[in-house]
Amino acid sequence: MSLPPPADPSRQQPSLLPDELPEPAILASAAALSGSEGHFDELHGRLNAPGASRTTIAPLWRQFFDAGGTSGWQDLAARAQRVQRRVQEDGATYNVYSEESNRQALRQWPLELLPMLIAADEWAGIEAGIAQRARLLNAAMADVYGERRLLDEGLLPPSLVLGHPQYLRPMHGITPRGGVHLHVAAFDLSRGVNGGWRVLAQRCQAPSGLGYLLENRLIIAQQFPEAFRGLHVQRVAASFQTLLQGLLRLSPAGERSRVVLLTPGPHSETYFEQVFLARYLGLTLVEGGDLTVRGNRLYLKTLHGLERVHVLLRRVDDDYLDPLELRPDSALGVPGLLQAMRAGEVVVANAPGAGWLESPGLMAFWPGVAEKLLGEELLLPATTTWWCGEEAVWQKLAPKLADYVVAPTFPANEVTGTGTSGFAPLVAAALAPGARAALQARIEGDPAAHTLQARVRPSETPVWREGVLEPRAAVLRVFAVSDGAGGWRVLPGGLTRVSHRRDGAHDPWLSMQRGSASADTWVQTEGEVDTTSLLPKPLTAADLQGWHRTVTSRSAENLFWLGRYTERAENSVRLARLTLEALSGSFVYDASPPSLAVLDALARRHGLVGAGVPSPEQSLRLFERSLVYALGDAESSYSVAFNLRSLKGCAQALRERLSQEHWKLIHEVGEHFEQHYEQVMQSPASEPLADALGVLNRVTTHLAAITGAQTDRMTRDDGWRLLSVGRQIERLDFLAHALSTGFEHGLHRLDDGFALLLGVFDSTITYRAQFQARREVPPLLHLLVHDTDNPRSLAWVARTMRDRFVKLARHEPLWAHELAQTLPRPEDWPLDVMAAEDADGGHATLVAALQDCSTLALSLSDALSRRLFSHVSGVDRAVWQ
Repeated sequence: MSLPPPADPSRQQPSLLPDELPEPAILASAAALSGSEGHFDELHGRLNAPGASRTTIAPLWRQFFDAGGTSGWQDLAARAQRVQRRVQEDGATYNVYSEESNRQALRQWPLELLPMLIAADEWAGIEAGIAQRARLLNAAMADVYGERRLLDEGLLPPSLVLGHPQYLRPMHGITPRGGVHLHVAAFDLSRGVNGGWRVLAQRCQAPSGLGYLLENRLIIAQQFPEAFRGLHVQRVAASFQTLLQGLLRLSPAGERSRVVLLTPGPHSETYFEQVFLARYLGLTLVEGGDLTVRGNRLYLKTLHGLERVHVLLRRVDDDYLDPLELRPDSALGVPGLLQAMRAGEVVVANAPGAGWLESPGLMAFWPGVAEKLLGEELLLPATTTWWCGEEAVWQKLAPKLADYVVAPTFPANEVTGTGTSGFAPLVAAALAPGARAALQARIEGDPAAHTLQARVRPSETPVWREGVLEPRAAVLRVFAVSDGAGGWRVLPGGLTRVSHRRDGAHDPWLSMQRGSASADTWVQTEGEVDTTSLLPKPLTAADLQGWHRTVTSRSAENLFWLGRYTERAENSVRLARLTLEALSGSFVYDASPPSLAVLDALARRHGLVGAGVPSPEQSLRLFERSLVYALGDAESSYSVAFNLRSLKGCAQALRERLSQEHWKLIHEVGEHFEQHYEQVMQSPASEPLADALGVLNRVTTHLAAITGAQTDRMTRDDGWRLLSVGRQIERLDFLAHALSTGFEHGLHRLDDGFALLLGVFDSTITYRAQFQARREVPPLLHLLVHDTDNPRSLAWVARTMRDRFVKLARHEPLWAHELAQTLPRPEDWPLDVMAAEDADGGHATLVAALQDCSTLALSLSDALSRRLFSHVSGVDRAVWQ
């Protein structure tokens, strides 16, 4: 047996290895680096101090490493790679706003290999303390928005509560159903130098982390199955079940309630976890525009009308929830939501107005509030804080400012009543003397906006780095969920945030926005491991009668445009390939002037070249260069790059409906195109035209796979039908216009023109198989217009579009029938009439029919938008549930 190869010798630390230690623990001890002095060491289970022994592994960590054996230890590097690969495959991301680029960066979710381990006995203390604090915060909410005894008796400073920008005056007097204001509360904890846990902060508005916690657990438990079983790690499903049951218990419709999860949308930094959580809990993911209030009741806009919503689990901040009573410029909320709460017609979790509970300035007041409201002393202490709004406090501590962390009393990016903005926490000792003096002057100018906190020394947990275990500062977020009847359940685990660097222990607190990583949190249980499943009660045959999957109007519109952009991308790529082949001379025949004129007209209509670009006849070279350049112009509304980016945008908004494979294909096609196109444009050795064709060929293959996923891997519900209708509208418009343009320019009379028309319809092989080398109009129109076995023929496309539209709109048969009658029916066009030449040798009848076909296809898009997406007609339709 050999030890793992050392990395940088400077990182290795000497250690004594007693023979009685099991081999895996020996390996772990040998590979562990020394932690920061004065911080609790999770791996060794003691305070890091000069001369402290490094040979003793904490019992839990000894069990963890022993469970996998020596081979398991030596396999850590491979497991770490599997973790990162799994995160990438799952599409787990955390969106970070970049000030430099003024745009959001999609960052892969950072997940460490090794979990945070917590023993059963110490978890019991955490559990009791967190449940008590959750009860306290809910009671404080009820009092502040009700009787206000805490304010009247001075237990909470009115200026800290009523002056807080997230205290919502419209909520005063509103009693949520069951008196439950908070349904989920999160608490950030840190282990102190004595091994005990303290509360650093609490999150009560719309706490994030539950979805990422699940993702972490699913990935890490699979990497260490023996350790997960051997340590008797408690499972978390029962806590999520408690949350759902609590919401249903309070709902006006009980077990028959519709529960939705309100998201700010794909640009939210935690959008992945919102999608993940909605899938796990079986909830409909909605945005503010999906909802409407009618008669003090909340409704979901769906393809088939308005459906009642009884419970709203939200991830939108308070201010944005109701533009009628809160922030008037909000597009994320629902007008009238607060009035629906007043009427008791909807449960909002959490109730708006909890933001003031998160102020660090209140930390010192909670013990007194607990005595008043609960008659209890707090079981779990908090980090020591001093609110500078108390003059005596500030005067006493100002000379020792360097000893503290200065935190904002009020939230960042909000303006307090005194005009001082929030700011990031500052370690006063880390500031230069001039900066510290300026900070002190700023506090003097507005002391109420500042809170001093004692320096925190978080414990350090091991992370795997290049063959060694590095100690990293860690903060644990723990969640408590309400059972809807006054009780609270603390989820056995949590989201551990780990510093991204060795000296991270000196950060004022760790945050994902500043680059911290995450780790799974394993809580040991002394009893039986909970085997609760999140599966709901069995459905009966009666329950399944009339069962359908709800498709929100927003999802419907995104599915519709997902289909259109997929088809549009395919069409633009095919047209670009045909044009470049004609320009390069690699087409079946040399391109004649009429063929080049048709390609020029089609390229301009579909945005492949700009209006001011010379035609091929005027300058073949300039037209070619402009076409190649425009392929990657993401700002042009019809370019290949724009279509691929728009396709990804629609897919991003539909993450909860798309399979991982489908999403991955859409994500990759855009990224690969951008990368390869950029290489073509930047490489001095490249042949732009030939290399651009290579890039387009790869995109074609990708898009074919996406089409396969949409055709064969999606449930054929109304959402899929809408996607299909969108594709057929786009295809019918493109093909009908292309055929019309071709016949107007007489391409059917030319060898290269005839081949070009077949190429546009992607029907060259089929035509040759059926009609060999014939170059005649009747067989050409038979295949491209009439043949209902050819999925590229106008008849097949139009019939498919009509049939799926009629089934989609079956709930409104009169409207569907009337609209279907106006849609084109190319299969009914007489072939002899369409193929016959006019007196002047043209095909005016055919061209007119094709132009009408294109126009009518696009008119269906307008009708669907008005009826199904905007709900501008039939507004009184509602489906009660």
